[in-house]
Amino acid sequence: MIPPTAPKASQDKIVRRKLSDQVLDKLREMILSHELKPGDHMPSERALMERFGVGRPAVREALQNLHNSGLISINHGERSRVNAIDANTVLSQSDQVARMVLSAAPDNLEHLKQARQMFELGMVRLAAQQATPQDIADLRSIHATQSVQDQDATAFIEADMRFHTRIAEISGNPIIVSVSRAMLGWLFEYHVSLLHWSGKEDVTLAEHAKIIDLVEAGDADGAVSEMAKHLDRAAAVFEPKG
Repeated sequence: MIPPTAPKASQDKIVRRKLSDQVLDKLREMILSHELKPGDHMPSERALMERFGVGRPAVREALQNLHNSGLISINHGERSRVNAIDANTVLSQSDQVARMVLSAAPDNLEHLKQARQMFELGMVRLAAQQATPQDIADLRSIHATQSVQDQDATAFIEADMRFHTRIAEISGNPIIVSVSRAMLGWLFEYHVSLLHWSGKEDVTLAEHAKIIDLVEAGDADGAVSEMAKHLDRAAAVFEPKG
């Protein structure tokens, strides 16, 4: 008779969790259950020590982990405050990871360009279908601002980001807006060569103006086609640093 297989030693081990991890779980529960709401001050370190029966180091480490994950803000000399939990909170915490991913291999930047194009074509189609007169006025205002910033590459690029983000906002979908802002940030902050913008300002402005006209006219197919040409041309300005 074959004896039963003995369980692996690793399955028998009892793992003792750090006190700070247990405190972290409790604090997350307080936030997710809305015991602590966005904008609320966190309880003092002493209050948390008494509530959970732990020392100050465990509380401080747990609070720092919450801060690192974007759930609370810690400002010197002030009590910690609970942040709003939304798509921006999540995506803003991924910037460092995104930077490493994009730097890991040249193909990753190309994949991001492709994802951005697919995303923006869907956004501009929605914009053409549901833009209001105020949306169009905002886009034209951004375009006018960008037109007078053609001697300042950084300001010109920031206006370019506002233009594309404003198109995303026409969707009325905060997740679309947050994803759009994140992708633009990853491209512009980590992989743009400012020198490549020199001499391309007039072309960019003309393309933006045509996109606005097509969105205002409700020409979804035309807006998609023009945005595709714009992104294809602009893709060349993005390259890995170094």
